[in-house]
Amino acid sequence: MKPVILLTILLVLCFNSGLYAQALNGVLSGTVNNEKGEALSSVNISLKGYPIGTTSDKKGRYTLQIPANRTVTVVFSMIGYQPQQKELQTRAGDEIKLNIQLSESNENIEEVTIRQQRAQQNMSRIDPQFGNVIPDASSGAVEALIKTLPGVSTNNELSSQYSVRGGNYDENLVYVNDIEVYRPFLVRSGQQEGLSFINSDLVSSIEFSSGGFDAKYGDKMASVLDIRYRKPQSFAGSVSASMLGGSLHLEDATKNQKLSFIGGARYKTNRYLLGSLDEQGDYNPDFTDLQAYITYQVSDAFDVSFLGNIARNDYLFVPETRTTTFGTWTQPLETKVYFDGQEKDHFNTDLGALSFNFHPNSQLNLKLIASAFQTQEEVNYDIEGQYYLNELERDWSTSGTADSILNLGVGSFLNHARNKLDAKVYSLTHKGAYNSEAHLLNWGFKVQREEIADKVNEWVMRDSTGYSLPYSATDVLLYSSSNTDNQFSTWQASAHLQDTWAVPVESGKLFLTSGLRANYRKYSGEFLLSPRVSVSYFPEWEKQFIFHLSGGRYVQPAFFKELKDRTGNVYPDTKAQKSWQLVAGSEYLFQAWDRPFRFKSELYYKYFSRLTPYQINNVQIQYLADQQAKGYAAGLDLSIHGEFVSGVQSWASISLLQTEEDIEGDGHGWIPRPTDQFLTFSLFFQDYFPGDPSYKVHLAAFYGSRLPTGPPNGERYQDTFRMPPYRRIDIGISKAIISAETLKTQSKLLQKIKEMSLSLEVLNLLGIKNTVSYFWVSSNYGDMYGVPNYLTERKLNLRLSMKF
Repeated sequence: MKPVILLTILLVLCFNSGLYAQALNGVLSGTVNNEKGEALSSVNISLKGYPIGTTSDKKGRYTLQIPANRTVTVVFSMIGYQPQQKELQTRAGDEIKLNIQLSESNENIEEVTIRQQRAQQNMSRIDPQFGNVIPDASSGAVEALIKTLPGVSTNNELSSQYSVRGGNYDENLVYVNDIEVYRPFLVRSGQQEGLSFINSDLVSSIEFSSGGFDAKYGDKMASVLDIRYRKPQSFAGSVSASMLGGSLHLEDATKNQKLSFIGGARYKTNRYLLGSLDEQGDYNPDFTDLQAYITYQVSDAFDVSFLGNIARNDYLFVPETRTTTFGTWTQPLETKVYFDGQEKDHFNTDLGALSFNFHPNSQLNLKLIASAFQTQEEVNYDIEGQYYLNELERDWSTSGTADSILNLGVGSFLNHARNKLDAKVYSLTHKGAYNSEAHLLNWGFKVQREEIADKVNEWVMRDSTGYSLPYSATDVLLYSSSNTDNQFSTWQASAHLQDTWAVPVESGKLFLTSGLRANYRKYSGEFLLSPRVSVSYFPEWEKQFIFHLSGGRYVQPAFFKELKDRTGNVYPDTKAQKSWQLVAGSEYLFQAWDRPFRFKSELYYKYFSRLTPYQINNVQIQYLADQQAKGYAAGLDLSIHGEFVSGVQSWASISLLQTEEDIEGDGHGWIPRPTDQFLTFSLFFQDYFPGDPSYKVHLAAFYGSRLPTGPPNGERYQDTFRMPPYRRIDIGISKAIISAETLKTQSKLLQKIKEMSLSLEVLNLLGIKNTVSYFWVSSNYGDMYGVPNYLTERKLNLRLSMKF
């Protein structure tokens, strides 16, 4: 489905929902001021026990539709102010005016924060609550939200990984409580991918930047995802179970608030989803993890915290048969494969981080973090297959196909792997911040040591019509092979210094952030400097606009994956990838249908002075360390965010992108990069049943235009064939069984349950068979045919969630 059609459906749904809701709801409106009578913007106005809410505009005005003929509690809240609650009852069609005055709160904030008007415009904030409702097949709730943002693209629902503005998965930074987190490195497909590190049950805030981020963030070129886990103040918990797995989380704090704990256990199995793939067999994925965040308040000025994670991801697959129909209307084709053998993989990761946080006053914060990460991974398989490539007879009287009319090819293959990786990353980090009336100063220093043991024993043997490929009259040759044992250790150091200050201007508010990063990596001997700057301007116009400009140098020192070529050989002279980036954007905050909206646009350009070329197969990135290139990425991101339906937030994003590279010495000039996707569209839409918000609908839609790919073991310049576009819609319908409103009528036992909901999700609503990669076979005439590796078909998922 094309993005224009999706957008049309959205607008029709919004218009019809709005008309129907007005007939069954009442309308609450008014203003929110502080004690001085000044208007407060961005105040949260919500209905207790209902997933409905809105925010006030810059003049403090708000409008909210509320269910008629029932008593509801309206909550007004904002950081730095004491919340207020009001009980109301209205009839259908009534309009109620309610003006509120909020008083300032004296609560202490433990860490230095930027004031609201000094907030950075190159970071987007996302409400973690949306992660509890978005329908998703990968079980990565936070990443599912990230995929709906402008500039972010995905083409695999089985994976929580994403690419940003032409970058690959390895170019994304992820932090949890200032600690950089890693994924397993040997995962080759979404089927093998376990749980995302981020446990959405523990998250208190999400910030994301798709480019132009500040110097305080690390050395990667595409994006930053900054996650904060909660520090609980009382006992609470949640449990959820679905056909794709389950989770449990608990949190509590001592009476004196000295010690707090929040932790969770998760289990994921995508066996149910994998049963819809063309490749049939016995799938046994088993993914589990345990995670805990513990904080001890030594004094008012000093606290110690620990973040720990243990993940055990096992994947066992015994393939049996595969039948894939593909080709064109005039030449329908079918490939049948009969398998023997199995695949058995293990991805075990552990992380522990100890943080010491010292904040002697409201202006100064000092933090010291010691962390250790280890991953032990094994990929083992011996899979033999015999394939038959046939041309089918087209039955023109129906939309189906008939029997085979011609055999085009017969062949076999044997895939073998015994790959092992043992990687350890240790780091010691200091971060500091000083917040004065005019300046916010950030600084930091990090030392990191890496120990890598990487053993690769992998080969492929192929046969076509009785002849091994490549053909030899005297020897039996392997189609491809890699046998290496790489062990090395190195260290790197990095530092940053950054200042944010208000620049005096005649009208409006102008904030400038400038910073410098430095990085030295022992293995390559490189010393790198990365200056970065960003400007945000808030004009005092009748219409509320925000303008921002950011840019600088972004580098990515080579980790062990970037040091290897496709045969596993290490190139120690591989240098860091380097880029200069510029991002210009604006935001327009406006009212439509008496509801708040935000339209955001960003134009960006990246020049890559040095790149390490790579190829992608499913989610596996194979770097070509023996080559280097220069390149560019340019694009436009547009998004609109607001209350398409009164009281619930939705948003839509559309992005245009072109990214190319010129590989040094290959003689083929500029070629599209593996992430060159001209058009992407994403949508997260929410609605509820007018008059009864306990019934909600959540929809996530994605469109991504054709990505380039090429034959196996081919050169980069051959990767110009385009896969079909990625099109997917997931929808969920939920019912709140227990909420704050129903608690009053529940028994004492059920009153301990704060919320309970049941949701039915339809994954891949349209049943579109998306292509993620290709399996290449040879015909009797020596031609190569790319057989699509299709992703999952339409599936239902039932999910029960409970909070207590």
